[in-house]
Amino acid sequence: MTSCLRILSILVVLSGVLLMLDRASAAPERPNFVIIFADDLGYGDLGCFGHPTIATPRLDRMASEGQRWTSFYVAACVCTPSRAALLTGRLPVRNGMASNRRCVLFPDSLGGLPPSEITLAETLKDVGYATACIGKWHLGHHPQYLPTAQGFDSYFGLPYSNDMDRIATAPPGRISIRQPKVEYFNVPLMRDTKIIERPADQTTLTRRYTDEAIRFIRTNRDKPFFIYLAHSMPHVPLFRSKDFENHSLRGTFGDVVEEIDYNVGRIFDTLKELKLDERTMVVFTSDNGPWLVYNEDGGSAGPLRDGKGSTWEGGMREPTLFWWPGAIRPRVVQGIGSTMDLFTTCTKLAGGRVPDDRVIDGVDLSETLLGEKESPRQTMFYYRGPVLCAVRHGSYKAHFETKSYYNRKKPLKHDPPLLFDLDRDPGERFNMAKQHPEVIAEIKKIVAAHQEKLVMAPCELEKRPPREK
Repeated sequence: MTSCLRILSILVVLSGVLLMLDRASAAPERPNFVIIFADDLGYGDLGCFGHPTIATPRLDRMASEGQRWTSFYVAACVCTPSRAALLTGRLPVRNGMASNRRCVLFPDSLGGLPPSEITLAETLKDVGYATACIGKWHLGHHPQYLPTAQGFDSYFGLPYSNDMDRIATAPPGRISIRQPKVEYFNVPLMRDTKIIERPADQTTLTRRYTDEAIRFIRTNRDKPFFIYLAHSMPHVPLFRSKDFENHSLRGTFGDVVEEIDYNVGRIFDTLKELKLDERTMVVFTSDNGPWLVYNEDGGSAGPLRDGKGSTWEGGMREPTLFWWPGAIRPRVVQGIGSTMDLFTTCTKLAGGRVPDDRVIDGVDLSETLLGEKESPRQTMFYYRGPVLCAVRHGSYKAHFETKSYYNRKKPLKHDPPLLFDLDRDPGERFNMAKQHPEVIAEIKKIVAAHQEKLVMAPCELEKRPPREK
């Protein structure tokens, strides 16, 4: 009897080992990646991040089935440099997307993301991925800067922000933003390098972007793929389809966010239908914080201070979700992460090569996403243009210079710097500088080491045609 029990126990152990081996062999060696990037969505604008009247059931489910990161950052407080950082894994001061004069690219800009930069699309394409850019690009609209010249097989979307190319006869200032019509904004919709619609019918963009993503998934279901889906909304002017008019208690802004949520769900449904869900990592986040000057047409930073255009938390800390059934361990991650880390993480998960001929600011988050480890990122640099305004290290954040969102006041310099414990005080209300001079000294050493090796790239944002005399 004893020998039989021993044999039975051995068989149980062996079956467990075989099951683990089977699961390991079934785990995808090269997952698909879908990065969904909202525009001007605030930290507090999703149900799973605490909004009381914006209903986001599909994103809330994504949060419960995957990981919700509560200290996840972009590398800039406005869109062009933020997008450059995500795609290159590098701070904007390194890739030419940092300026005090022009914070983003405009229709008259001559510059763009330098072709010498290596994008996530390029590192993935090198190892056999099909790549698509869908939605807002805003990294240069001339041919040498478009997505198809930066590692993407295809492009469908707007080359810059949806409030640009406003026609001369549109109502002045905020009237055309607050009471928008499609014809007020002559922004082009492009496929690859050609304009296919102008002005773009912005009421259809969220749906059409998602249609394009679903088509790409179906076409490339038998090979690894990467989709960078950058929604044009909820950047003002706010547009939504007829089906979502008066859909949300939050008004037009809520309508727009709820339409994005619905269309994220369509992507999940497609992945599950095609049995690609356990082979695909989906990331949802935003390019910067809410545009607060637009009041109810702008979003909310929730408990965080300030919004878009500032290096306070509300300008750069974003609501972020990771989803990959069977691979990502569901939990809330309170450690620090950044969109720059997507470059390194996705490249390594795909078996690609992270460039070693340049400084890469992104770190590999895979052991946090797929295992028990906490995030390896300990430090975050907060740049506003070319100026390093603040640094977070651990739970503490030191502000050397502050400036509120879109106003004409000069920045305030702080010596000693302001110091906040973001774990205890995420709203940055209580200055702890006097209590913790040792923390300030440590952060200053981090700044000195960072700046000693920093090589700033020539600025691309200020390139524009000469003014007529």
